[in-house]
Parts: sequence; C-alpha cells; structure tokens
Amino acid sequence: MVTSAPAGVAAPAPDRGVAAEETAGSVARAFARSAAEYGVPRDLLVAVAYGESRLDGHDGEPSQANGYGVMHLVSNPDQRTLERAAGLTGLSAERLREDTVANIRGGAAVLRALADERGLGAADRRDPAAWYETVAAYGGAKDDRAARLYADAVYDLLGQGLTARAETGEAVTVAPRAVEPDRGKLERSTTGEFGVQSTDYASALWVPADASNYTVGRTSSITHVVIHVTQGSYAGSISWFQNPSSDVSAHYTIRSSDGQVTQSVREKDTAWHARSGNPYSVGIEHEGYISEPKWFTDAMYRSSAALTKHLADRYNIPKDRTHIVGHVEVPGNDHTDPGPYWDWTYYMQLVGGTNTGGQVQLSFPAYTSISAGSTGDLVRAAQYLLNQQGHNAGTVDGIFGSGTTAAVKSFQTAKGLTSDGVVGARTWTALLTAGTKPVLQQGSSGADVQRLQRGLTAALGRTVSADGVFGSGTATAVRDYQTSRGLTADGIVGSGTWGALQAGR
Repeated sequence: MVTSAPAGVAAPAPDRGVAAEETAGSVARAFARSAAEYGVPRDLLVAVAYGESRLDGHDGEPSQANGYGVMHLVSNPDQRTLERAAGLTGLSAERLREDTVANIRGGAAVLRALADERGLGAADRRDPAAWYETVAAYGGAKDDRAARLYADAVYDLLGQGLTARAETGEAVTVAPRAVEPDRGKLERSTTGEFGVQSTDYASALWVPADASNYTVGRTSSITHVVIHVTQGSYAGSISWFQNPSSDVSAHYTIRSSDGQVTQSVREKDTAWHARSGNPYSVGIEHEGYISEPKWFTDAMYRSSAALTKHLADRYNIPKDRTHIVGHVEVPGNDHTDPGPYWDWTYYMQLVGGTNTGGQVQLSFPAYTSISAGSTGDLVRAAQYLLNQQGHNAGTVDGIFGSGTTAAVKSFQTAKGLTSDGVVGARTWTALLTAGTKPVLQQGSSGADVQRLQRGLTAALGRTVSADGVFGSGTATAVRDYQTSRGLTADGIVGSGTWGALQAGR
C-alpha cells in the first residue's frame, strides 16, 4: 500500500495558492502537505473536503453514515475508508476521527490508493481532470448515478472556486479553474441513465434507494410532510439510502448549494425516515448538519418550500405547523433535526402557509442566550416552558416581545435569579428542569430523563443527548455537574441534584 509519493517521481506541479498557504494556519498547511505527500492535486483535496463537510470536523461526531472529520472517513459495514486510512498512514483510528490535520492526511492517502488502483500514473495525477473516477470511488456510492452526483459536486467546486473558514478560523481557498473531467465509465448523456427524472416531481432527479430500505405501498393516506437534516453530504446521503445495511431512506433530498432535488422513494411507497410517522408522511432531507446554519441556504429553502407546497396541494395537506413538521416533532422519535437554526417562519412563508400549530421543540444541541428581539424555535421553547410554569408568555409564536420579557423576569424572580429578562444558561437550566424530582440513575428512562438531559445540556454547555435513556453518557454528565456544583458525585439524581438544577445552578 502506498503511504507517500514513490521515490523518483516528481511531485505534482503546485496548485495556485499552495506556496502562500504553506505559511498559513494548520488546516491550510495540512492540505498543502498532504497533497504533496500523496501526489493528490491540492485544490482537488480541498474540494472533496469542502463538499463533504464545509471544512468542519463536527467535534469528532459521526455523520449519518458513520463518517468522521473534514474528509468524512467512513467506518460502516460497506465502506471502511477510516480503517483504510489508518493502515495507509500508520495513524490510529481515534486520531483520524478527532484530529483535523490527521484526518486530511488520511483522506489524501485513501485518494492516492484509489488512484493507484485505477492506474493513474505520475502525469495523470498532476491533472485534476484525470481524478474523476477516483473521486467518485471515494464517495462510496454503489450506483453510477449517485457516484456521479458526488464527483460532479466536487468538480463544480473546482470550477467555481471557493473560500471557506476552517474550524480554526483560517481561510482556505481554491481559485476558480476550468476543468473538463474525464468521467470514463461514468459518462452519461443527458438522455441516458443519469438524466432520468422523477415521475412524481418533475424538478427532481430519480436515484432509487435500495429496496431493503423502504416498504412498497402505504397503510395510511399522506397527511404530513416531515423536514429532516441529513447530518452528511447530499450525494453521500443519497448513497447511504442505497446501502442495504442502512435501514433508512427518505422520499426526497435537497442540495444546499443550489437546491437540486433528488427523489429516492416513490411517494406511493413508505420511506423509513420518521418511525411512527412513516406511514402517513413524505420525508424531505436537507443537506447539512443541524449545528451549522451555513448549510441552510436561500436556494435550499426556496427549492424545498416549492416541493412542500406541491405536496400539500397534491395531497390536500394543510399548510401549517401541525402538518408540516420537523423530525423532532414526530411522536416516538429521538432526533432533534432540523434543529435550532432552521428558519420555520421564513420556510412557511415560502410554502404559503402559517407558522402556527405543531408540537414545540424542546431538545436542542445547545441552549444559546435569547432576549428581546430574538426569534425562532428556542424562543418557542422558552415561551412554552414559561406558560407551563404559570408565567404567562402569551402565544407560543417564536417572537421574543414584551410579553415574553415580562414572563422571563417573573420566572427569574421566583427562582431567585437575576431578573434581567435574558434567558441565559442559568435561566435555561431552571426552565428545562422545572417539575417533579424523581430519583433517576443509570438504567432509568422516560420523559423525566429527557428533562434532565436537556437541563444538563444547558448547565454544562455541551450536548447531552436528550433520548430519554439514562446511559453511561448521561451518568458522566451528571457526575460532571455534581462535581462542578460541589454536590456528591454519585451519578444519582436525587432531590439535591434536582434542586440545584431547578435553581439554575
């Protein structure tokens, strides 16, 4: 297996900007050095990473397909680029998952190995156009249509150029360049297999999910649309639906950059996207991550809203938040998408409906401060909780006005908190945990555990999964909270721990 450019082979000609970025930040240097070490065009390496992750490693958390880091090194039963990168570089899987510089090096090593398998010599490797089939293979798609979606996105980025901010805050750039990729066996005319359009929605491409990931037919009429976020890339998610081991699918997926739509399951069939909601809903996935608002582009919102309006008109679905809902709002689900950065008010305006009704989202990956003038789902959550506690915030409309400010101050005064009308960490902690004080410990489950997990997320400033199951992660969070507040760190939530949480400590 190749771990560096073979001896005696000249390094590829530097891409524009490489010399400057050798003196830039750690992420920019990692792209330049990894590209040189493995003979991968630097701009191509950046474009692959940007298409996968927008250069965000997501704090070592996996994607839907169990992929890690800016290069999305994957470890699942059908794709094992993480393990392959470990073998090629000698770096541990843990380091490849969590260290961005290592992750970039691992991605470059895998790309080079795939290029070698396809017979790319030194001259070919200098030409980004020759890497098309290698890039497609890196995406892991089993179907030529999905493979081409993946590779075309990378080459579109090369053509357009990009400037992105890495997690370190440094800018990483790719200058626009004209590249006519050699698609090899993936070449398809617009009238061929690749150009097949959906028969349900004329604007969509048709790239079917594996038959083992959905149910033919329905047991209920269509009454809802469910909004999802992929926790991964557009092409990667479509490919994941084609993986027979994934046990997941959605009817449609929307691309972030331009709003392109791909259908993977016919509307007459039951996609596996929302558990109890599957029989009566159409699921729409949106490329991105719930913690990163930069994925939610205007092109995506407009394209998705046009699709949802079409579905609502076709199936007589009321255009309100009772029938157009987030994954988090479907009963019996433990997901939090589309998350706090999804702009429901704007989306429903585009759909031509109303942002009223629907269940209130209470679980978020973070509880940021909100105050007068704030809007969105976090405000709706605070208003709902304030009303539950008898502090009248008025209509749960997601608009932090004077009535909500008065209710917050009233709650803060009752809890002995600074009465400033701002819902910060302490007020969130008290609001989220208000209620009874049952004894909870590892093995407990249910709504009270979920209430505890939300409060811990606010109090500790880190995400504690609000899945309602008191497992080892929740136990660790409880002990961390108890230690930091001078409580007995036994991992058991009794009246003392509840009392501290409900006081906003």
